[in-house]
Amino acid sequence: MREAYHVELEDLAANLADMSLQAAAAMKKATQALLEADLSLAEQVIGDDQKIDDARAENEEKAYALLALQAPVATDLRTVLAVIHAAESLERMGDLALHVAKAARRRHPQATLPEPVRKYFAEMGELDVRLAEQVADVIKSRDVEAARALEEEDDRVDEIHRHLFTVIMDKDWEHGVAAAVDITLLGRFYERFADHAVSVGKRMVFVATGKMPGYAHDEDI
Repeated sequence: MREAYHVELEDLAANLADMSLQAAAAMKKATQALLEADLSLAEQVIGDDQKIDDARAENEEKAYALLALQAPVATDLRTVLAVIHAAESLERMGDLALHVAKAARRRHPQATLPEPVRKYFAEMGELDVRLAEQVADVIKSRDVEAARALEEEDDRVDEIHRHLFTVIMDKDWEHGVAAAVDITLLGRFYERFADHAVSVGKRMVFVATGKMPGYAHDEDI
């Protein structure tokens, strides 16, 4: 019984890592759709979002079943609780990629982003995808130092996000209010995606150490 129980715990972690890779793939495709006005890619992200939602529901169902039937303690309890909270963050990461894809679809066939900001979104997209992929590794390894290192990439996303406001508020901005609104919303999606990735990393630190690191970002989408 105990052996089967620990297999279930490992399965939960593996499913969580898969969710993070799904979120990474969604953001990669959504960013490409945004930069290239690619309707087909945008539709793929939109159509695949339900898979991440379903994965969260499945993970939560299994986690609550373990709580009810096995009454885990110590590290096992922390693992189950971390799965429940991390699955929520990973689903939100998928939702944020979905929002990016919907923005690309809404403006198609026109490009959503004016030329002056395209490089910033390309970089934020790369950083977000890398963060989600690193989170998958952290979930599998429970490497505390790797989890803490996620904040460095998040800081770069925050820096770009802040810079976007400087760009759209510049007196020489010539792309209108609608573009500025799109950029503001899209920048927020990328920034929150990175924040949720860091949040999952901190859950893994909690599993490994029993201590919850402080949050620089604790608001919801």
